[in-house]
Amino acid sequence: MKKDIQIGYEYFKNSSELSNIERTLFERAKLARENAYAPYSQFLVGCAVLLENGDIYSGNNQENAAFPSGLCAERTTLFWVAANFPKEKIKKIFVVGGPKEFSEKNPPIPPCGACRQSLLEFETKQNENIDLYFSSMNEEVIKVKSIKDLLPFSFDATFL
Repeated sequence: MKKDIQIGYEYFKNSSELSNIERTLFERAKLARENAYAPYSQFLVGCAVLLENGDIYSGNNQENAAFPSGLCAERTTLFWVAANFPKEKIKKIFVVGGPKEFSEKNPPIPPCGACRQSLLEFETKQNENIDLYFSSMNEEVIKVKSIKDLLPFSFDATFL
């Protein structure tokens, strides 16, 4: 039996189509991207997280010459938030990434597989979906209502 997977998402041509809080997250992620430490890949990623209490925190990717000792922007931000605000739910996460030398042709950059798995863990832990937005510097934005939309055959604690 063949079944097709359908992924629900929203597409925004540019950030002007976003709500005020979404634009704020986009700008905070862009700003965080500028401080990424990516001397090897020259691929800069910034991330902004909105907590249930309304606070916004951001982070960026951090590379290391001893591969794979670095960490992606999403996990850097998520882990810091979890360590400092373990009881706060994450409502939204916004990721902006792409090559240091920006081109208008760069598409929206989705989270890597390891970040998708980490996001799934946070959704599971808080028993609530996290709105996930991803973009490049050209301001095209894709939004999914849950990481499960990007990870339909996910592995979680129910398999253990």
